[in-house]
Amino acid sequence: MRGTEIRNNPGFKLGICYFLFYGIFGVTSPYLPVMLRGIGYSPAAIGALLGIYELVGIGGPIFLARIADASGRSKPFLLGSGLSIIAGLVLLVTFKWPILTVLSLSCISLGLKTPIPLLDASILRTIEVSTARGEKIPKYGTFRALGSVGFVFITLGLQFIPGFDLSPPWVKAGSAAAMVLVYLVGVQGSSEPGSGIPSHEKSNLNLGWVDRDFIVGLGVITLGRLAMASVNSFFSLYLVEELSWHAIGAMSALGAVVEIPAMMLSWRVMKKRSPMAVIALASAAIVARLLIYALVPTKLGVIAGQLLHSLCYGLFWPAAVAFIDLKTPPAYRTTGIALLLSLGLGLPYVLGSALGGVIIEAFGYRWLFASFSLFAVASLALYAAHRKELASIR
Repeated sequence: MRGTEIRNNPGFKLGICYFLFYGIFGVTSPYLPVMLRGIGYSPAAIGALLGIYELVGIGGPIFLARIADASGRSKPFLLGSGLSIIAGLVLLVTFKWPILTVLSLSCISLGLKTPIPLLDASILRTIEVSTARGEKIPKYGTFRALGSVGFVFITLGLQFIPGFDLSPPWVKAGSAAAMVLVYLVGVQGSSEPGSGIPSHEKSNLNLGWVDRDFIVGLGVITLGRLAMASVNSFFSLYLVEELSWHAIGAMSALGAVVEIPAMMLSWRVMKKRSPMAVIALASAAIVARLLIYALVPTKLGVIAGQLLHSLCYGLFWPAAVAFIDLKTPPAYRTTGIALLLSLGLGLPYVLGSALGGVIIEAFGYRWLFASFSLFAVASLALYAAHRKELASIR
């Protein structure tokens, strides 16, 4: 394929969008708790605020995803999401009132959560159409890995800026806003990355396809992500406050680096195992990871735990998207992924953030990780109880 053909290829353009969008997470994901700490909030307050942050990310994307499914257009929502992030960042560092902090986090959450189901559904549709035409196109995991590359690129870049993790909140917010602007330029220059579902396939919202297996599978995912909430919400603070190690960017980048090959190889793994079996494997890795953090509170322990991110998320996310793709009608693909994002990830992070902050103040970070490993054990138990039905979904 020639250079011009590659640049005009819709898959290539979506890959650029993945790269730029997850580059934003390279600032917000590791540093948002640190920003809140710098503003003056306690760990318990940060946990509550991050819980609200995730709560907003539950309902909003589902509602907007259904509108995008019905219209067949996602570009307006991608652009609007970027503007919402910028507005939230400005509000966060300008006003220190709790009610305005909540409003700012709500804007950021809505802006960061909405594009994920839109981009994922778009790439699944692009793969589907290209395959039907006999065209060669990478698997979903390869496209999603481009997002991880963007995340690594930004986190490592910030790590090499002396004192960035100790910089004022407005510096971190400004860095995130700058990344959003680059992302908006990329989205504006791309073609419409909508799901492309023909209008005759569209219908009013009908969740009749949500059956028992879908609910049980989502339950397995939810319990595993509840365990991971301890990492997603408090890992940065654990490094700085428990280990006095200012390596937030480097350790976040390490986790993203090891997830890249796992994502690219995930479809080969799923040829031998069902998506839900891969998700159960991720839950087992979460148990090991959290116990390492709890029992080996050292730099080496942190590195070992981050290496397991290849299984905890690298294999997990493509498997979760594959499960939703198998259980969701084409006209509801964006809605199905939004349900995964909101109920399978957002809800557990709401509960985990609120509970985790309380546990830290009462018992410390080591007890946080040890206690949350039990949720991953529960995820494995639920999968084992319904293994036959879930393993048949492939």
